[in-house]
Amino acid sequence: MTQITNKNRTANDWDSIVIGSGLGGLVTASQLASKGAKVLVLEQYKIPGGSGGSFKRKGFTFDVGASMIFGFGKKGYTNLLTRALSDVGQDCQTIPDPTQLTYHLPNQLEISVDRDYQKFITKLIDLFPHEEKGIKHFYETCWDVFNCLDSMPLLSIEDPGYLMKVFFKSPLSCLGLARWLPVNAGDVARKHIKDPNLLKFIDIECFCWSVMPANLTPMINAGMVFSDRHYGGINYPKGGVGIIAEKLVKGIEKFGGEIRYKSRVKRIIFKEGKAIGVSLENEEDIFGKTIVSNATRWNTFGGQGINEPLVEANHTPASETKWGERYIPSPSFTSLHLGVNQESIPSGTHCHHLILDKWEDMEDEQGVTFLSIPTLLDESLSPSGSHIVHAFTPSSMNSWEGLSNKEYLQKKKETGDKLISKLEKLFPNLSQNILHKEIGSPRTHERFLARNKGSYGPIPSMRLPGLLTMPFNTTKIEGLYCVGDSCFPGQGLNAVAFSGYACAHIIGRKLGMNKWELPE
Repeated sequence: MTQITNKNRTANDWDSIVIGSGLGGLVTASQLASKGAKVLVLEQYKIPGGSGGSFKRKGFTFDVGASMIFGFGKKGYTNLLTRALSDVGQDCQTIPDPTQLTYHLPNQLEISVDRDYQKFITKLIDLFPHEEKGIKHFYETCWDVFNCLDSMPLLSIEDPGYLMKVFFKSPLSCLGLARWLPVNAGDVARKHIKDPNLLKFIDIECFCWSVMPANLTPMINAGMVFSDRHYGGINYPKGGVGIIAEKLVKGIEKFGGEIRYKSRVKRIIFKEGKAIGVSLENEEDIFGKTIVSNATRWNTFGGQGINEPLVEANHTPASETKWGERYIPSPSFTSLHLGVNQESIPSGTHCHHLILDKWEDMEDEQGVTFLSIPTLLDESLSPSGSHIVHAFTPSSMNSWEGLSNKEYLQKKKETGDKLISKLEKLFPNLSQNILHKEIGSPRTHERFLARNKGSYGPIPSMRLPGLLTMPFNTTKIEGLYCVGDSCFPGQGLNAVAFSGYACAHIIGRKLGMNKWELPE
């Protein structure tokens, strides 16, 4: 890439500068690169991926966030991670998981979600035989939503020309999706189901990936997840979740793009109200035709305690202030990464688990415990004779602020011990079989992932109509775009991959790089 540099000022001909190398930012960058755009990705940390990354310790490869991955199917249009990698000449070897998740719930309610849809539905009906009709109605409605999504290429719905082409290709699917845009999953569940315990199960089904109960979870998202886990399935990338980001980076570089690590963006540069570049902490200025923020909406525009957002207050659109009234940061997580002796995990154990002792604790601090044991799928992630145990529980930054260093370390230890105690309900000999232990707090997530309060993403501050209030990729500022879980359609790797596709498409239209025909 040709650059003309004057001390701390860099002029170049970047088509797009992407701030952050989370999966949304990397999909945006890789899609633009595949269209022929000159792309620069700026990452404040030393590895890519954000919460979709991995780190290594003493022979163990730990996933930063969840290891329950959607989007690696082999057919249809909803396998967005597969497609994103393929578009830049990359692929990931994946290992199919026969079970999405095993729930350990109050009143000894235990159920595993099999890859086989009929097995799962049969199990659920056996537990709630009086709700057979309601169960079938709800989950078949999810399939209706999914089939609409899977029948068309998923690009930006901000582009009228694209929407018209898709409508002519799949008119019924478009009308079907429009019907479900303002609807939440809880609306559908409560229409067909009356048993309060089954409705609580639907709530935890949503909460396990959206960190929201069903009445706040958009039906579009629920339809995608509750069906794709059986259609494309849960497929773990061999080598760890971080391999996805590493492969996307290779694809970006293969197509002439560049990624720079340890490059923290301090602010976005404006000229006559238009975003034209970024200024780094080292005072270097870099300029481009378009700027993409993969930071959270709060880190980008302010609010929720962010003192120095990327966009200075005099440039912040009123629409972003309105968004900040509708959405708040979800809790962060306290994470426990363990390397353990192999004998502490019984053979036949499933990879992913969710533990909830009391229904009323679901949305409370450390109420739900998530657990993954990815070495049950990929033995290469740990030394021979050992397993990885990754547990995490929702935790608010508020409970970690104002602590002295001694108090902070003590709280981390106590929280880690509490998590281990919960895990020992499933694996009684765990504590005496620990080979390596690391504990991360919301402060850890904020520091290394540069996310406001370490948040997992935005959640509604009130009941909202489905996805209709979620912002898209364009902003009210010319030249500035957003991508990631603060944009339509929300949280999850496959969702932010969709956001990346959409962002690259709308920028590609602006730059005149999009193909006329729809993707195959």
